[in-house]
Amino acid sequence: MVSPEGLVAAAAVLMGLGLLALCLWAGRVELAGAWGEGRREEEEGILFITEDGCGHCRLLCKPSALAQHLVRSLGRSVALRGGHWPWSRWPRLQMLQQLLQLPQPEPAVARELLQMPDAGLVALDWLVGPWGAVGGGGSSPVLLLIPNAAGKVTGGLLQLGVWALERGFIPVIFNRRGHNGCPLTTPRLQPFGDPQDLREAVTYLRCRHPSAPLLAVSEGSGSGLLLAYLGESGSSSRLAAAACISPIFRGRDWFEAGMPWLYEWPLLLHLKQGLSRYAGSLAEVVDMDKLLRSRSLRDLEETLFCRTKARPTSWETYWDRNEPLRDADEAAVPVLCLCSADDPVRGAAARSLPLELFRTSPYFFLLLTPHGGHCGFPQRGPGRCWAHEAVLEYFRAMAEFLRAEERRKGLPRPRRLGGAHW
Repeated sequence: MVSPEGLVAAAAVLMGLGLLALCLWAGRVELAGAWGEGRREEEEGILFITEDGCGHCRLLCKPSALAQHLVRSLGRSVALRGGHWPWSRWPRLQMLQQLLQLPQPEPAVARELLQMPDAGLVALDWLVGPWGAVGGGGSSPVLLLIPNAAGKVTGGLLQLGVWALERGFIPVIFNRRGHNGCPLTTPRLQPFGDPQDLREAVTYLRCRHPSAPLLAVSEGSGSGLLLAYLGESGSSSRLAAAACISPIFRGRDWFEAGMPWLYEWPLLLHLKQGLSRYAGSLAEVVDMDKLLRSRSLRDLEETLFCRTKARPTSWETYWDRNEPLRDADEAAVPVLCLCSADDPVRGAAARSLPLELFRTSPYFFLLLTPHGGHCGFPQRGPGRCWAHEAVLEYFRAMAEFLRAEERRKGLPRPRRLGGAHW
């Protein structure tokens, strides 16, 4: 005979599964509308690859020699031939799988704390692989991995680091102040699009690896930080190339529109858990009770950075300083943005993709696919994500292109980058 407690537990499980199924089905139904809105965007750009059963990819960019080279390189790559995935039209399921799945094998990490000018700390996690040895040599490319804005290092980001390590890169994860176990030594956290700490980290990496190319990849909302850094730094970024997987281009619109609860609530709880560890020091500058009662990422962001005790500011002013694309016209480093039209986190493609930027800037390249969810882009096999392989192929193509350009101009032989010479 089943006990009353058992019946209650079973009912709770069934209710949870029902809510999950409803959310996933809603995401599937919403896809038709989002896909219709994004149809014009899908017809733009260069169609260069067909995925079996999953639609097609297009590269939207300003015509250039580099664009032609990327089309040829990515078009030849088997990485983008994602193959049929049975859940290709369920973007929320892809998102859930990406958030929960751990890399195989799980990498070992060596942490290094880097002190900022104001005595704050950021953490650099060097992936040393399941084999216990750092990949690559002194001139091997350093690949800086930037997690989402909540600081959550997903299994997908770790898997990308493992694959990069296997291909001769030196992967390192950038952790913001107070994120992912990084100690908070000052009552100051990093705003959404403030690249000051990232600039210090890149400068340190350049000093530590003076002969190595520096590359960067961001995931999800963490792309706001990378895009802001590229725009604010311009030709002084010290990066050779960059890539963004499922980036958030318009920060304010993204926070105000709200997100699917499957994405927002886990990240909100993740942030609250991390912030609660530093309640004593943060209480000097923010209302911790109100902060920990936040019911959305927008509430938390506004309480943390706008409603401060010492220097309160308006929501509008905050975004004037932190929009990812505020200085996009100044960017001088090639950046590939991998996006799907059915991304349930970023929002409808027609409203959330800055298409004019990709049409007019010689440095921004949009790889747009109909299906892939948010940071999902699944392939058959555990942990398989064709976006990760596409990013590494993009870096290889960039190295090949610059090598050809330097050879054409008669410059000295460049350095080696992940299987190609840089």
